[in-house]
Formats: sequence, C-alpha cells, structure tokens
Amino acid sequence: MTVQSPSTPSQSLWRPNRDRSRLIQTIVKCICGAFAAVSIVTTLGIVATLLFETITFLQEIPVWQFLTDRKWTPLFASKEFGIFVLVSATVMISVISILVAMPLGLLAAICLSEYASPRMRKILKPVLEVLAGVPTVVYGYFALLTVTPFLQTFLPNLKGFNSLSAGLVLGVMITPLVASLSEDAIYSVPQRLRDGAYALGTTKRETITSVVLPAALSGIVSSLILAISRAVGETMIVTLAAGANPTLGLNPFVPVMTMTAFIVQVTKGDAVHGSIAYQTLFAVGTTLFLITLALNIFSFWFVRRFREKYD
Repeated sequence: MTVQSPSTPSQSLWRPNRDRSRLIQTIVKCICGAFAAVSIVTTLGIVATLLFETITFLQEIPVWQFLTDRKWTPLFASKEFGIFVLVSATVMISVISILVAMPLGLLAAICLSEYASPRMRKILKPVLEVLAGVPTVVYGYFALLTVTPFLQTFLPNLKGFNSLSAGLVLGVMITPLVASLSEDAIYSVPQRLRDGAYALGTTKRETITSVVLPAALSGIVSSLILAISRAVGETMIVTLAAGANPTLGLNPFVPVMTMTAFIVQVTKGDAVHGSIAYQTLFAVGTTLFLITLALNIFSFWFVRRFREKYD
C-alpha cells in the first residue's frame, strides 16, 4: 500500500501560484519597459529633429559666422547670425535670477530645516511651493506692469522692457525650487553630526555653517544648477518683460532678446517654412539644448564627486 505524502496537495497548489506570479512579473516588466522606452524614443526623436535641421542650417551659414557675428538679425533684410547676442541676454537674466533665488532659497531651506518646528515646517513648505504653481505668464505681466514701474522710480534710465525686472521676477519664481530641494538635502543630514558639533561646544549657527551645509553641499549645488537650467529655459517672463531687441552686451537696463524669446517670435509665423530664418529656430533650440545638457552633466558629476554617504 502506497502512502501519499501530506505535502503533495500543497505543492500542487503552490506550483500554479508560482507560475502565475512569474507571468505577472513578466507582464509588469514589459509594461514598465515600454513606458521607459517611450521617454527614450521621444528624447531621441527631439534630438534627431534638432540635429537634422541644425545641420541643414549650418550648410548655409558657416559655424564660424554663427559664433562670431555681433548681430542677430535673421528676420531682417540684412541677415546676420551671431548666436552670442541671444546667449548673452539669456546668461545675464539667468545670473540675475540665481543671485535672487540663491540667498532667498537657501535661507528659506535653513529656516525650514533647522529652526522651524515640525508643525510650522508642514505649513510653511507647502505655502512656499505655491509660488511654483503660479503660471509664468502671470509672473511676466507682474514684472512688466508692477516691478518695472517700481524700479523706474529709483532708476530713471531703466527702459520699459529690460532684463533687470525679468531677472528679479524669474529669481522669485525659481526660489521654491532652490528652497525645496536644498531643504530636503539639509534635512537628510544625520542628526548625530549636529549632536557631535553641539558636544564640542559650537553654537547652532556655527553648526549649520560648519557642519550641516558642507554635508549637504552636493544637494544644494544640484538644486542651484537645476534652478539655473529652469531659468535658462524660461519663456513667458523674458518674452513679456525683457523685450525683443537682440542687443549684444550685459546692460540690464535695456531691452534684450533671449533664446526662448526668439523661438517664440519665430513660431508666431513671421518666418516662411523651410527658409533660413525658419531653420534658425532649430539652431537656437540646439544651442539651448546643449547649454542645459552641459549644466545637467556638471550637476551629475558634482553630485557623484562630492556626495557624502553615511551609514
């Protein structure tokens, strides 16, 4: 007489469950991989479109002329293609904005992480992040209709369209980005580092400046670089407040034209499809893409180089 093992029924039930679990895991992996592939294919498509049109543009306009011309007038009768006219305006407004956002955002992050109570932190952080939800067109009109007239009371030479007011308002807009990411980096510093500093007799201010901020440096720098990338790619604020005058130089009191403002101008329909003026849209877009790519690569390198790990 054969005696059946008592574990046989459970094993027969366990094997189909295991096979079903493997099938579900395979399906989930395929779905996740498909969604990941969509983002990769989209990025490659964007890069291919920019490169194809940019190469066509550079076949008619030499690279040396593109980099050395002192004027940017592709929509005028006398055409010149000096990209640094647009780059200088973009860099100037981005520098002004980061000079506003860096102290405001960093001080707000220190306040939220080191001085505010947990209850106050839960209230203040969402309130601060509300600024990031305001439409950029609202910021643009605020800079044009409020900030510029206010600045003109102190600076009579300030033009109606200028990069100063655009940069100041843009800095306010990216402040929540700096504050939120920097606060996360500061808050993640282990408490034992603070306790060790206090045990050595340091004050709270000395602990923050000498221990906490250096430990969170990689996260703070990453937030600043991300904010700069956001400022470089901003469109509506600079289009409405900075003007559309392609001027080479670093004078914040006069109208200028940034790369994104020129893209807006071309997409209004002023340039004929397939013309050299139309192809400048992709040349400027490629330049903007390379600038933001360089910033992201630097951020990635800096984080890997200076990130501190704690057990």
